[in-house]
Amino acid sequence: MRSHPLNRRTLTTALALAGGSVLLTACGGGAASGGGSEQVAAGATGRKINIGPDQHRVHGTKDPEIAALVPARVRETGALRIGVSADGSPPLTFHATDDKTLIGVEEDLATLVADTLGLRPRFDPLSWENLFVGLDSGKLDAVFSNVTVTEERKEKYDFATYRLDQLAMEAKKGSGWRVRGPKDVAGRTIAVDSGTNQEKILVDWSKENEKAGREPVGIKYFHKPSDTYLALQSGRLDGFFGPNPTAAYHVNTAGQTEIVGTFSGGGDRVQGKIAATTKKGSGLVKAYAAALQKVIDNGRYGKVLARWGLTGEHLKTSQVNPPGLPRTAN
Repeated sequence: MRSHPLNRRTLTTALALAGGSVLLTACGGGAASGGGSEQVAAGATGRKINIGPDQHRVHGTKDPEIAALVPARVRETGALRIGVSADGSPPLTFHATDDKTLIGVEEDLATLVADTLGLRPRFDPLSWENLFVGLDSGKLDAVFSNVTVTEERKEKYDFATYRLDQLAMEAKKGSGWRVRGPKDVAGRTIAVDSGTNQEKILVDWSKENEKAGREPVGIKYFHKPSDTYLALQSGRLDGFFGPNPTAAYHVNTAGQTEIVGTFSGGGDRVQGKIAATTKKGSGLVKAYAAALQKVIDNGRYGKVLARWGLTGEHLKTSQVNPPGLPRTAN
């Protein structure tokens, strides 16, 4: 899946405008080795998410048996070169309050994998297109960037899954609305980002409603996240259909909205899954899957998802190259 990114500053501004309750505050959380205090995004829900440079990450421990699965050419470097998004959005990949340190659920999970393999994670922030160029050229060993497994991508890349690919319908808090399918959005006004999986699903739902004699969906597009959230709060929108991680972060920090339905990024066709991505035939995918399974089983993976509010995207098993989103007609 790929969605239009919101960086930390943009999202923080949008949340403040829409909710009026988001603060970036210092708290007396345990000091890291550098001695700094944690910075948190705190909302009306009372949930605090550390967005400072001192992350106190959940770390893994080296498993010699799993580490032995790593090809010697990588193992000998002592590092795992990991591509992440340079244009990411909270809580996936974004910059901490120092505007330098890369943080987010992707960095946390990639760190767990590297720790388990006995390697040092080395993050390289790149544009979406250059993440794949990096894999193709051998510059990168892995990409952790909310990449959905697709049948087309499986021709060139290997995948080890680590999260469900979920979309979310976000509505004003207390709306009493629940969305499970097309009929629940009939006659509603919903914002969506252009060119995304969620837009296609919403358009298909609208067509299905019209065929069934129901009202179509009023689909709206906004250039700025702040405009979307303001429209949602003012009642000009019934909902915003977007990536679940971004919606979950907004709900947890602003406290003005709620998630009223979640859906696979693949729609009804297949349950989408997010995966660690590597060049096909690189010899790394089995090591990634084994490392991910290790941290899933020992609970450290669950702790990472919980700290970013993404428990609903939990997987019990890391799969290698599972069924992906089907090809779309040209």
